[in-house]
Amino acid sequence: MGALPLTGRYELDPDVGLRDEQFGALAYHYGNRRLTFLTDRRLVDTVRGLRDSTDLAAALSCAAVPSDQRPAFALALGRLADAGVIRERRD
Repeated sequence: MGALPLTGRYELDPDVGLRDEQFGALAYHYGNRRLTFLTDRRLVDTVRGLRDSTDLAAALSCAAVPSDQRPAFALALGRLADAGVIRERRD
């Protein structure tokens, strides 16, 4: 998929459980049984904040991701979307 647009609206897939770990978090998709490691606390905070944010840019701001690092985070979030961890919001 590549990098997600910062104006997009996303959420944690309801079939995904997110468990905090010392290194960040584990995301387990109960539908496809895929386990994904999130190794940056700011990425975990971004994923947790997606539902309550107006868009991806706002979620990154709330997670204190600096502007110059947002393209890399948008790419990482695109990979999470490919893995089924996050999805576009449907509201």
